[in-house]
Amino acid sequence: MTELTKRIVDIIKNIPKGSVVTYGTIANIAGNSRGARAVSWVLKTQTNRYNLPWFRVVNREGKISIKDYNTYNEQKALLLAEGIKFDKDDKIDLDLFAFTYLKE
Repeated sequence: MTELTKRIVDIIKNIPKGSVVTYGTIANIAGNSRGARAVSWVLKTQTNRYNLPWFRVVNREGKISIKDYNTYNEQKALLLAEGIKFDKDDKIDLDLFAFTYLKE
């Protein structure tokens, strides 16, 4: 595992219940401001190995990025269960729900 991957995993592991973080914010904190795709790759390949709270990662607009209908609904249900609220456009208010210590 690369150092970047280790940092990304550590950041994702530490997103608290009831909070979200964007792919770009995670990449920036991990030391690669242009590494949002690396965050996506880590989520895809390391979630099961490290029991990552994958569902707490959203795009910069505060939306779920997953296109698969079932997985999208699973992520939304997990977030709703933690108290995350969505507006009528399925957008999360990042000012309210982004983990403050990880905000850009």
